[in-house]
Amino acid sequence: MLRLAITGAGGFLGWHVRVLLRALGWPEPAVVTRADLTDPNQVAAKVAGVDRVLHLAGVNRGERAEVAGGNVDLAVQLAEGLRRCPTPPGALVFANSVQAGNGTPYGDAKAAAAGVLADVGLPFDDLMLPNLYGEHGRPHYNSAVATFCRLLADGGRPEVHGDRELALVHVTDAAARLAGIPAGGSWDPAMPALRSGVRALADRLTEIASVYRTGEIPSLLDRHDVRLFNTYRSHCFPAHYPLALPRRADARGELVETVKAHGGAGQTFCSTTRPGVTRGEHFHLAKVERFVVLRGSAEISLRRVGDTEVLRFPVTGTEPVLIDMPTMWVHKLVNTGPDELVTMFWTNELFDPARPDTWPEPVEAVRPSPVAVAA
Repeated sequence: MLRLAITGAGGFLGWHVRVLLRALGWPEPAVVTRADLTDPNQVAAKVAGVDRVLHLAGVNRGERAEVAGGNVDLAVQLAEGLRRCPTPPGALVFANSVQAGNGTPYGDAKAAAAGVLADVGLPFDDLMLPNLYGEHGRPHYNSAVATFCRLLADGGRPEVHGDRELALVHVTDAAARLAGIPAGGSWDPAMPALRSGVRALADRLTEIASVYRTGEIPSLLDRHDVRLFNTYRSHCFPAHYPLALPRRADARGELVETVKAHGGAGQTFCSTTRPGVTRGEHFHLAKVERFVVLRGSAEISLRRVGDTEVLRFPVTGTEPVLIDMPTMWVHKLVNTGPDELVTMFWTNELFDPARPDTWPEPVEAVRPSPVAVAA
């Protein structure tokens, strides 16, 4: 268990690093803000004695001069603070890019920033990251995946005007690699890449959105299928939920189709819950989980990890709906009625007690977050 300090903690990659640390019960990282970076003494105070400093802050978009100067300036500010540190950190890790040194303002600035940081004299890991994708990425900023997902979630359709191959790495895998977390859960610090053309990626996400529009589960045959689906779902939540389920009734009773999965593993189970009793109070990093109340009344509540706002959905068995738990959102279900509650749960994978992907955290009592989560 390492003690970390992070720049760029409020960005896409920084938020995912903090979520992973939270899941594993590691100490909250020391957050070095942009304001801190302007004061080298403040930087020195925050990073003193930590095991690893992760430099994630950067400028990805903007005017050429802003992108070029911004990335170098951030590295220079951090380097000055590190040099003043009375107890130097054990290592410095830079979230660099495979575009470093490619002749663009961004690529050349990332290469120059790496040179500045390497000169500090600490053990230095210059990590060349490819395209990252994952939950809650910013459209038109973080990746084509985020842009396509938002367009599809809003009812649009991606347009591809030029095609090229992308190497896509899920952001949790990159977070594990940066933080020095070994494999052992749903993450892989080896950062296995999904290689896809832009057009093929758009078609794949369009198919996911088309199947999921009515609540059916698209084919989830490998880990990248699951993670692309979870990324798309993050752009659907909460506006697309709950989704009503059709009921068919005859003289024998009623039938409700709760899950239609087009391919991949899965597990279905039912539970009964006594009045006033709570289930859940945890989050998942990768697992897809569906709740459907079949009898009784309940409240399903959710909170995004690191945030404070709680979303609440009242549900009943008389009007069955589905709510799929978004990854990295803490959730719980409470029986709010006078009678026993019957709930059906579905997950996309068989339960593995050695790797349950269930990380306890209460929905209501939230630890204060030092910075806002990624947009």
